[in-house]
Formats: sequence, C-alpha cells, structure tokens
Amino acid sequence: MKIKRYTAVSMRAALAQVRAEQGPDAVILSSRRGEDGIEVIAAVDYDEALFADANRQRPAPIIAPSQASTPPPVAAVAPLAPVASKAPLATAAPRTTAPVRAPASMAQPTPAAPPPAAAPAAAQRAPQRSSAAPDMAYGAMQRELQDLRRVMETGLASMTWSDKRLREPLQARVLEELSAMDIAPDVAMALAVLTPRRTSLENPSHIPLALLAKHLPIVNDPTCVTGGITAIVGPTGAGKTTTIAKLAARWCMQHGSQDLALVSTDGYRIGAREQLMTYARILGAPMHAANGAQELLRVLERLKSKKLILIDTAGMGPRDERLTEQLSALKYGASGARVLLALPAQAEGQALDEIVCAFVRVKPAACILTKVDEAASLGAAISTVLRHKLKIAYICNGQRVPEDLHASHLKRIWLVRAALELGQRSPAARDEAYFARNFGRASAHA
Repeated sequence: MKIKRYTAVSMRAALAQVRAEQGPDAVILSSRRGEDGIEVIAAVDYDEALFADANRQRPAPIIAPSQASTPPPVAAVAPLAPVASKAPLATAAPRTTAPVRAPASMAQPTPAAPPPAAAPAAAQRAPQRSSAAPDMAYGAMQRELQDLRRVMETGLASMTWSDKRLREPLQARVLEELSAMDIAPDVAMALAVLTPRRTSLENPSHIPLALLAKHLPIVNDPTCVTGGITAIVGPTGAGKTTTIAKLAARWCMQHGSQDLALVSTDGYRIGAREQLMTYARILGAPMHAANGAQELLRVLERLKSKKLILIDTAGMGPRDERLTEQLSALKYGASGARVLLALPAQAEGQALDEIVCAFVRVKPAACILTKVDEAASLGAAISTVLRHKLKIAYICNGQRVPEDLHASHLKRIWLVRAALELGQRSPAARDEAYFARNFGRASAHA
C-alpha cells in the first residue's frame, strides 16, 4: 500500500493531483482544510485490514491545547471516481479516529497482499452506487432527445405538406380526394406521384377516379368460362359457398349442368355441405365431399371428365392453427386447381392485409370482392388489391344467384364510382395533421 499527502487550493485541484499521480483506483484516507488549502491523504493498493491493524498499534495522538477547540477531521475511505464520469466521490462511514499519518513501514510494498476477492464489500458496492445517477441522467437525456426529435419531425412535416400544396396543387388535391375515399396513405402516395403536373380536364376532381380505374388490377377475361378446376378460399363468413353457387349457376345458364361438378372440403362448419348440396340439387349437378389431400385427389380423379369443377373450402381465419392443414390439403390434393381468394369488402384494411398474407401460400391467381353491398367504404379493399397487386376476377354485391355476380372487367368504372359515392356519403375525418403526418413526412424523408 502506497500512501501520499497532497495539498491544493481546492478539493477539485487536490483530486486532480491524486488522479494524475495514483490513477482512478486511489482511495481517499482523509481530508482537511489547513492554512495552505485542502490537505488530502490518498493511498493506492489500499488494504483496510492492514490499515486498521496499524491504527491499533499507534498510540493516540496528543492534542495541543490550542487545537482542542478544533474538531477532528473526518476520514473517508472510498475509491476515486474516474475523471470522465465527473461523479461525486462515494465516501465510507465516518471514523471517530484522528487523521492518520502513514508510518515509514507502510510506505513500502507489502509482501503479502490479499486477493481482489477479499476486498471489502463496501468498496465493491461504491462504484455501483455512483453509476446509478449517470444511468438515470442518460435515460432522461435520451427521452428528451426523442421528444425533441418528434417535435422537429412534426414541424418539418407540416411545413413540407404546406409547401407541396403550393408547388404541386394537383398532386395535393389527388391525395386529399383519395384520402376522403379511405384509400390507405401508402397507396394514395403511390398513385399521386403519377399525377401529371398539368391537365386539360375541366374538372380536376376526375383525376383520382382516372388513376384508380387505370391502375386497378383486373382480370380482363372472365374466369371459369373455359372450365377447369377452380377452388375458392377465404376466411370464415367471406361468402365462399354463395359465390360457388353463383359461378355454378352462371355456367349452367351457358353450358348446362352435365359437365359441372361441385366438391366440398368443409367438414368443420355445421351445415356447410348441406347448403352446397341444396345448390347442387337445384342446378342438377353432382356434389362430392372430400376430407384431406388423399381423398380430394381421388375425388378429382373420378371427376376428370367434367369440364368445370368448383371446390368449396373450409373457412379459416388468418390466425387459425388449422389453416395450414387445410391449405396443404388443397395444395397437394388439387395441385392443378386455379385458386381464387374471397375478400370481404366490408372488412378493415389491416384484416384484409392479414387475409392476403395468410392465403398467399396457395398462390391465388385472383380475388373475388364479396359483400360489396355491405361495405361502408371500399377504400380498404381497393388499397389491399393495389398494395398486393392482386387481380380482381369477380365482384359480388348481393345474395341473388347468379344476378349479383359480375365480371370485374365489366365493372371497373362502377367499382371506382361506388368507392367515390361511399366516400362522399360518409367522408373519412382527415385534418391537416393527418395530411402532414402521412404525406408531408413521406416527402421530407424521400
């Protein structure tokens, strides 16, 4: 253990001398204020047991009468904090002994030093206590920086949106009208960038309709006209069975029922097969049930002479654990089938996205928008098909069989106008903060 006395005009200056000479691991043994300033006694390689033994062997110091009124200084034992942390020194409990002056024998290196594990518990806990305050201050600083960043981003986005309305009024108007139709912000932004800077249209409000009608993914040729195997998949309550009946009735009106067959793989919902059986009996077409991939494969082998086979699958939610089993049975039991995804148009945008992502493993060739007549807004459905580039094959806007089934290529403009009318009937609440948050920020980060 090496002990040395330091004198400086202030405690800060004395601690700086200790750090510079003995390093951050030095221990403060005592400190007092004298005539020349602050006097600090520090030691390196401090051994509390050896120090206490030395105190017991030393006689008590004789206090002069002139010093009797001066209270003895308080000795402190603590590791010296590093300079970078600028944390206050952690001191041990005050000692009642007088200031200790190191004897000559203690200035020499001790022959047997205890291992680091034998260090006092108080000296080990001191750095942990001193680091708690910097950690709390660092966390508070991080939160303040995050709040400041959000305020700056909000202000910048508002300025960017205001600038866009001045520099690109047509694009800003397209964004406003698409948002009123409940088109998702990312889809609206992708369409708005296609807006021409100038237009010859007398009414610029037709630009959003023209953009939607032009870029809406549509199957140009009616599905199921040439026959084959078609499977309808989708979540529970999407209207798959009714859509199967509409497709079958439309085929029978054009080709008769002798080359038509219906297959049901829905063994979960009560009455599902009975409902399809009723439709098949009315149409005069056979209906078969299949459970699992092997049975579906055998049924399709027996029906290979039929020109059109429609498969009605079980309705499963995107998070249903049995969905994987159902889709695997369809994938391996009817590998050559054309898959159509039934999308309920009245569902919310996030729910529609989950449906598309859950059924993407069977690679649907197109989708059928069902329950369009029940939707309060068509913006979510249109946004979903545009975002996932999923073509629309048919549009169903009622329960009548087969009158309420329409080929999408014949109803493209009707669908866009229906979305506009629903948006005008109950426009989505969109204020300046919405446009700045969704479109000003996107432009600022572009």
